[in-house]
Amino acid sequence: MANVIHRRLSSLRQFLEEKDLHAFIIPSTDPHLSEYPASHWASREWISGFTGSAGTIVVTRDKAGLWTDSRYFLQAAQQLNNSGIDLFREGLPTTPTIEEWLLSELSEGNNVGIDGNVYAAHDAYQLTARLNSKGLHLIADYDPFTQIWKDRPQIPTNTIFELPTKYSGVSASDKIKEVRQFLKKEGADSILISSLDTIAWLYNIRGNDVHCNPVAVCHAYVSNNEAVIFIDPKKLTQETVQHFQQEGVAIADYTKVEDYVSNITEDSKICLQSTKISFSLYNRIPKSCRIIDIPSPVDLMKSVKNETEKQGFRNAMERDGVALVKFFMWLEKAVPAGEVEELTIVEKLVEYRSQQDLFVGESFDTIAGYMPNGAIVHYHVTPESSLKVKPEGLLLIDSGAQFFDGTTDITRTVAVGTISEQMKKDYTMVLKGHINLATAIFPQGTRGSQLDILARKTLWDNGLNYLHGTGHGIGHFLNVHEGPQNIRMNENPTTLQPGMVTSNEPGLYRANQYGIRIENLILAKEECVTEFGAFYSFETLTLCPIDTAPIIKEMLTNKEISWFNNYHQFVFDRLSPSLTEEEKAWLKEKTKAI
Repeated sequence: MANVIHRRLSSLRQFLEEKDLHAFIIPSTDPHLSEYPASHWASREWISGFTGSAGTIVVTRDKAGLWTDSRYFLQAAQQLNNSGIDLFREGLPTTPTIEEWLLSELSEGNNVGIDGNVYAAHDAYQLTARLNSKGLHLIADYDPFTQIWKDRPQIPTNTIFELPTKYSGVSASDKIKEVRQFLKKEGADSILISSLDTIAWLYNIRGNDVHCNPVAVCHAYVSNNEAVIFIDPKKLTQETVQHFQQEGVAIADYTKVEDYVSNITEDSKICLQSTKISFSLYNRIPKSCRIIDIPSPVDLMKSVKNETEKQGFRNAMERDGVALVKFFMWLEKAVPAGEVEELTIVEKLVEYRSQQDLFVGESFDTIAGYMPNGAIVHYHVTPESSLKVKPEGLLLIDSGAQFFDGTTDITRTVAVGTISEQMKKDYTMVLKGHINLATAIFPQGTRGSQLDILARKTLWDNGLNYLHGTGHGIGHFLNVHEGPQNIRMNENPTTLQPGMVTSNEPGLYRANQYGIRIENLILAKEECVTEFGAFYSFETLTLCPIDTAPIIKEMLTNKEISWFNNYHQFVFDRLSPSLTEEEKAWLKEKTKAI
């Protein structure tokens, strides 16, 4: 693979010379600024061989570097080996930013290239200002991969389908009315949306253009008198055309969005989020228009689940929990028999989940990491890397499913045999953090960054930490990573509100030894109102036993033990009616009080 990457870098450098460019920046995104793009826009992966979901490649005429976050440090180091691409670990004090590195590598008058179609407008303007301060120039006119990527996949043309209101809870026309009410309140005339999951939610459609994410490639525009979807006509069926007609949505060709935006009425007030609109599309807005650049109100609407969506999550968790009982029963017998590899785990999870009603597919590629592979936070098993699971040590499994009525995401770390006292201590500390967040009661207006310490306190007390976020939002039969809310150390102005579904997943990773993570999904809800205001708490949605074998009970408080036992009783009560007698007996043993 390294030789292939060298050839690809060479072809890109030849392109740079032809276009008088001295560096080119390649993000992980597409024209919709997606975390997970369709394969047509997987340019960063193609040029580098790095398969993580987050990272940016910068290539100059003689050097190349990848910037990525802590989730991918180990993975990136392995995949970039001998590629000619240096790894820059983001977030470390010694790591320069991309801008700092470019300023140190290039000379005054040099040109830095980006593809303006896949670069966020906000980021492009910031980059321009920084480069210009040192006499460098940003050129956003080229997509080199149309020339150098000979077998580049086409933009997907898969058909879309309607998500009925029995699953979505609210019609598209009613959602559009809510958007228009927001526009009126803000004094705006329209809103421009490129985020695929946001459009899917707003117009009650789903697709399969992106691996594991049920979205379709399209743009949207809503004004006081029209709602438009820009989409390839090949993706439409008679049923979806009728759906759009009934909901008051006009259909335009995907390729016409820039022309349409260019002809927006002069002096209009357009609402958008510049971190979620491409540089190219942003620059097509007439200069006379006033841009209201604010966090997407539709993202916030999407994040607060309605009653139908909340119940859908609960129902999906039950079916997912039944599949997981069957899976872990199999795993318990298969490991001692020598029948389990990491790849086997991936296949078995799909097998058991696919037996459940309303199953659509995986919500992300399963992470099945045994011992050292478990320390790679977003480990992706391949035939070459797949380890045989022996009856000793820890196995980390992070997996999820897409159902028509909800999305699941769960991590369990299990002792598959004898484990060390250090493993038990680490596991129990992670469990304490998980419980502390699950039992949080917090006032209205609380941000995720203010709760993050609850999951880390025990680890910090022992000089330990994990570098990924504690929680991300979850879409409803949508992207498994959803904003705008999250729970992490980084500041995020979005407050947690009742109806938001977020993950709760503290972890601990010892490089080349093992990894531990315990993840449930939690639903923010109203707890109480006092003279000090409204207070919220979390309802745990995920239904699956947490392994008791690695727990050091003496490290847990009475309150933590009470939550743990109550959670296990809750799991048993919800899942047992759907199980066979043998499965029920197994679950009874796994959920007995500690």
